[in-house]
Amino acid sequence: MTCARTCAGLAAAIIAGLSGMAVAQQFPPPPPPPSSPTVQQRWPDLPKTPTQRAPAATPQTAQQPAQQPAPSSQEEQLQTPERSKPAPKPAAHAPALAVTCSGVFAKDSSHLKLAVKYDSRNVAFGQVDGPDGSKIPASILFPNDPRRRLEVLWNNEAGRTDTQVIAINGKSQWSAPKGLKLGLAIAALEKVNGRPFKLSGFGADGAASVLGWEGGALASLPGGCKVGIRLFEDPKAPEEARSTVAGDKELASSEPGLRAVKPTVGEILIGY
Repeated sequence: MTCARTCAGLAAAIIAGLSGMAVAQQFPPPPPPPSSPTVQQRWPDLPKTPTQRAPAATPQTAQQPAQQPAPSSQEEQLQTPERSKPAPKPAAHAPALAVTCSGVFAKDSSHLKLAVKYDSRNVAFGQVDGPDGSKIPASILFPNDPRRRLEVLWNNEAGRTDTQVIAINGKSQWSAPKGLKLGLAIAALEKVNGRPFKLSGFGADGAASVLGWEGGALASLPGGCKVGIRLFEDPKAPEEARSTVAGDKELASSEPGLRAVKPTVGEILIGY
């Protein structure tokens, strides 16, 4: 083997080795694969087993509380105020328009008691009509409502205490003891009393006053009060009939002449 051939082969081997080294340096082989990582090493925030992996929570679901089991019917009644509330009671009725000889209309009543009972906005103190065109100070219930108006006069005017007279007049719909009301006919009034009664003759104003109940039911009322009545004749009654019952005289409610003028209750006075 000549040197030329040997040297030529050796040179070729060296060149090949150097070329391989250059390639190896330019493209180094990949490192040996490490041991296979576990799921926990790659995603440490996941459950321990893939079957327990939960989807990442969105901002909305993260804020929502965990769903609770449906409550039982008893729990539902306790937890739901709307269902546990009783049905609303009907609104209380306004105080009945009835005067009795007790309560705020008793002897020991006062303007203050009336204001508490019927609201101070519905009770005023002012002047009311008295006998012969006079004016009298009184407490007035519902002064702006003729159908609910009621006048109360006091023995103690300064203190507005100690009931003297309670007057039902005008268009008032208040009732007095025994169911007495304005507009009641004389025959009906006689029936309530249980017997005929006495009254005065009718004056120029067409009114007459009861002078006595003659021991009837209206002579004595529970609570110690007394009731007085003024009757007004029908202005359309015949003049002849009106003249027979007019003047300064006493009349019996049963007299035929009274029926002819058709008198009705025009004012009720409850006094002590």
